[in-house]
Amino acid sequence: MLQYHFSWKVLSAAAGITWWSFYFRLYPTTIRGPQVEDFLGHLLRHLSGKLLVVWDGLPTHRARVVSDFIAAQRGRLAIQWLPGYAPELNPVEYIWGYWKKHELPNFCPHDFAQLSYQARRALCRMRRRPRLVRDLLATSPTVSVAILCKTQLVLN
Repeated sequence: MLQYHFSWKVLSAAAGITWWSFYFRLYPTTIRGPQVEDFLGHLLRHLSGKLLVVWDGLPTHRARVVSDFIAAQRGRLAIQWLPGYAPELNPVEYIWGYWKKHELPNFCPHDFAQLSYQARRALCRMRRRPRLVRDLLATSPTVSVAILCKTQLVLN
């Protein structure tokens, strides 16, 4: 059994998935309102048109800074809330599961920089596999609802 106590506090990841790819950002801190605002801005720079954002019940998603940012977009962002305690409805959870079980298993970094580097490389490798992205997206029952919306789907 390998036991090691790492010295860093946290590496957090935010992701959004579309029909053809997914977008992500890594943060060296817990994700709070400013990080959500940063990530939504990242998505808006990379994706044109209206975005449907499907969120779980994370309290950070309801933060005032996030609500103000969404309101400032003048209808470009639409929010749909997932029911509580239903991670199986969120396709991004399937990205995290694949990332942890297939891309980073048995990886024991020496420091925070190595963890961040390898995590980013693994997510970039996954993103270069469009079939994997489509398969992960198709795994979630939420997708059938999103298809009816005829808009870009971003789940976080």
